[in-house]
Amino acid sequence: MGNVDRIDRKILNAVQRNNRLTTKELGKLAGLSGTACQRRLQRLRDVGIIEADVAIVSPEAVGRPMLMLVYINLERDRTDILDRFKQAVRRTPEITCAYNVTGETDFVLVISVSGMVEYEALTRRFFFENADIKKFSTMVVMERTKVSFAVPIGE
Repeated sequence: MGNVDRIDRKILNAVQRNNRLTTKELGKLAGLSGTACQRRLQRLRDVGIIEADVAIVSPEAVGRPMLMLVYINLERDRTDILDRFKQAVRRTPEITCAYNVTGETDFVLVISVSGMVEYEALTRRFFFENADIKKFSTMVVMERTKVSFAVPIGE
């Protein structure tokens, strides 16, 4: 993991579980002073090892209980089509995650909507009106069994 030592791994594991810990609390876990821990956290952010500090929001609590996984096949393997599609994905707030994948499909999208009416409107606007999309297939998520952006780091 490049310039990440055992203490950095302890800090990273802790903030992935709970990023609301104070630097004093993190320091205790890592065996450092709060100030030293704050410096390490800042370095981990500055070099991009920590990409973001976010909250995981319950979709149900904010009126978006339906999650879809959508497999996308693009029309052709050309960089201009790929770049246009990526830009369109970034501009579409309902798409919460997008993965360019290998295999039978080109992309897997995670989509959050309030219900089928909103999803149908999205399919018309985003999928059917996009000439770069050859086909798409949707799976409705029945249950969120595990939600995490934590990366297994080890000790």
